[in-house]
Amino acid sequence: MKMKAEELYSTVTPWKLFFIVALPGMVSMFAMSIYSIIEGIFIGQILGEGAFAAVNIAMPLVMINFSLADLIGVGASAPISTALGRNDHKRANNIFSCSVIMIFCVSVIMGSIMFFAATPLSRLMGADDLLLDTSVRYLRTAALCSPLAAIFFAMDNYLRISGFVKTSMVINIGCNLLTLGLLTFFLLVCEMDVVGSALATSISMCVCSLVAMVPFILKKALLKFTKPKFSLSLFRQIAACGSPVFLSNVSGRVTSILMNISLMTMGAEVLGEGGGQTAVAVYAVLMYASDLCWPLLYGISDSLAPALGYNWGAKSYDRVKKIAGCGYIGTCTIGIISTSFLFFFSKTVASWFVRAEEVKLLEISEHAIKLFCITYLFRWIAVTTQSFFSAIEKPLQATIMAVAVAFVFPVILLGALWHFSLDGIWFNFVGVNILAAILSAFLLIRLMREIKEKQR
Repeated sequence: MKMKAEELYSTVTPWKLFFIVALPGMVSMFAMSIYSIIEGIFIGQILGEGAFAAVNIAMPLVMINFSLADLIGVGASAPISTALGRNDHKRANNIFSCSVIMIFCVSVIMGSIMFFAATPLSRLMGADDLLLDTSVRYLRTAALCSPLAAIFFAMDNYLRISGFVKTSMVINIGCNLLTLGLLTFFLLVCEMDVVGSALATSISMCVCSLVAMVPFILKKALLKFTKPKFSLSLFRQIAACGSPVFLSNVSGRVTSILMNISLMTMGAEVLGEGGGQTAVAVYAVLMYASDLCWPLLYGISDSLAPALGYNWGAKSYDRVKKIAGCGYIGTCTIGIISTSFLFFFSKTVASWFVRAEEVKLLEISEHAIKLFCITYLFRWIAVTTQSFFSAIEKPLQATIMAVAVAFVFPVILLGALWHFSLDGIWFNFVGVNILAAILSAFLLIRLMREIKEKQR
């Protein structure tokens, strides 16, 4: 008999809760990122360096679109969890219903902008004449499926809040299997280019969005669709709670655009003609390599967020601290394993995304991964801390973390490390997360003092 979400979050011991919730959450988030990794492998091995660089230039805008959906999905998750903790199911269901409608409407608007303004947007993101056409076609294809595909990320959150942790995991795994099948069909059988890649991932996400809605439509989940009642206070609460993740994602994509522009310039100076394309392709390899690791960190933190929010709403502060402690230990372990894996298997990882005949790109990518992997000795701290603050409805602290990590620190270090050439850019990620760990420690000390006051 399946345990109810309220019972799971309020009575199960913290470490048992961790293994029940966080491990499937890790698998689920990793499965969600697999589609990106698979796409990178197919593009790199089948279409080559040029297509690889072009997709990396278009990708920030695609992810900004998904970030808007995440803003609403994550922003609604925290107040939903705390409302459930207060046993206010009517409010939780209303927030859930309103958020789904909001995501669809926002995605329609963003998809339209991406489609009709694809050319100037690609120029803005650093595409030169060689990469422009490929970037535009990828962007427009992704835009067509935007409204339904974007709901996928939010529905995953709502499934976990309702206690459907394993269902969420199965849907995510299914999404990636479908993506793999469609990529094989479109790129190998139909011999399509980046349009086939964009179609494969978009169609998979649309199908899985519909599947994820089934428990809610059939009213078998803790959350249920009700007649939505929108209010200004609801918009403000969702925006406040979702802004940390949103600003983190958007700031990160803006930083990616700045990185691409810098790499186009620096790559040409350091590597000669065509070096800009090569440098951007190396950056893409790093981002795909990162997709092997960061979802595991985020999977733990995000999976524990409903439990943290529930117990914060119920004023069970000792339990909040214990659950958070389990999360930090889990993400620290993943961070150490991730660094070790990327360092010792850097050549293998690079070879997944780079053709054997592209020797220069392969060598530079291997070297870049060995510098970049140190990031994960520190990244777990910032990821867990930001998620912790978001879960307990501390949007200001979470937003400070998000903007600092995704934009402020990277831009400062981009200038500070410029004289170290390409190595300065690869090491940028390490410096950012060292500074983020220091900021996290400062904010956590203040939070622990606040909890002590509440307990008194």
